[in-house]
Amino acid sequence: MTVAYFTHPLSLKHEMGPDHPECPDRVRVIDDFLRSHGLLDFMLPVTAEAAPPEAILRAHTKQLVAELEHASPIQGYMPLDGDTTLNPHTFGAALHAAGAAVGAVDMIMRGAATRAFCNIRPPGHHAERANAMGFCFFNNAAIAVMHALEAHGLSRVAVVDFDVHHGNGTEEILAAECDAGRVLMVSTFQHSIYPGNGIKPLSTKSVNVPLDPYSKGDAMRDAVTNEWLPALNAFAPELMVISAGFDAHRDDPLAMLGWTESDYRWITQTLVAVADRHCKGRIVSTLEGGYDLHALSRSVGEHVKVLIGAA
Repeated sequence: MTVAYFTHPLSLKHEMGPDHPECPDRVRVIDDFLRSHGLLDFMLPVTAEAAPPEAILRAHTKQLVAELEHASPIQGYMPLDGDTTLNPHTFGAALHAAGAAVGAVDMIMRGAATRAFCNIRPPGHHAERANAMGFCFFNNAAIAVMHALEAHGLSRVAVVDFDVHHGNGTEEILAAECDAGRVLMVSTFQHSIYPGNGIKPLSTKSVNVPLDPYSKGDAMRDAVTNEWLPALNAFAPELMVISAGFDAHRDDPLAMLGWTESDYRWITQTLVAVADRHCKGRIVSTLEGGYDLHALSRSVGEHVKVLIGAA
């Protein structure tokens, strides 16, 4: 089994100002952890290409792409909102982050890899069809899902989001595909925090499970076992795309859930079992949140160990 590891240097050049939690060190500490623990020895490194326009436009409007390109500063910063800011490298970084997700789908569908982990930024799951928001510019997971459906002709793709914040952009972009039965979205997130929605799914076929503040991993495990798994097994996906957020960790400064590294290992093992049962093990995992650097690197380490079959 080959597991691809997608990165790009521009992920380290996009930054949104001093002390912003979504910082270049996030991808750096993950890479350092995977290297120092020998995990990259079992992965195939790939430098992501930029996503082609047609892949981005399956998920986003031409106007959004033009607005982001036009807003890109020659120097300094250009804020889009209080959380989301472009620097001179942001637009390129976002193109390559989306390109990592697209490239991972392509590699898996042609049989060159079984799974992929995309250590890229900016993250994507808050970006809506026509709006960048919440640290996100292009929706990497939604772009991957639409690419699998349209470029590779798949009939059923599952998107799984375990970030502590609801993937509002992914849900908005893919709602019609969920209604049509081509996509199943399952997610957990902390109740009542940013972006403040997700309690009522946009599609009746989505499975959104809000978790109470200060709940721990056992609440997540119950949600996955009792609500996700019946839906995933009934759907029988041909490919799984994971929005892998690690900010539900008990040490994360932006939320109030109590997951630990063992919870990330368990949820990944559970999802791998579903993928092995229904879609030949095929998984694209792309980095979303996680803002305590030590907790992030350890949690991603557990996630990757399972993806490569080492845990």
